[in-house]
Amino acid sequence: MKKVKITILKTTLNEELAREYGAVGIKACPMMKVGDVFMSDYDMGDGGHVFRTC
Repeated sequence: MKKVKITILKTTLNEELAREYGAVGIKACPMMKVGDVFMSDYDMGDGGHVFRTC
């Protein structure tokens, strides 16, 4: 298993895509802040990803 460090560099909300594909009233995810760091050594098995956001 490889260790991975994920650092949030920028957060955005594409309002055009949110209007087209999102739910009514969708806003930027409040869980991720610039500078947040996440460490992972999760076994992703068959090549799938497990990192999820809002």
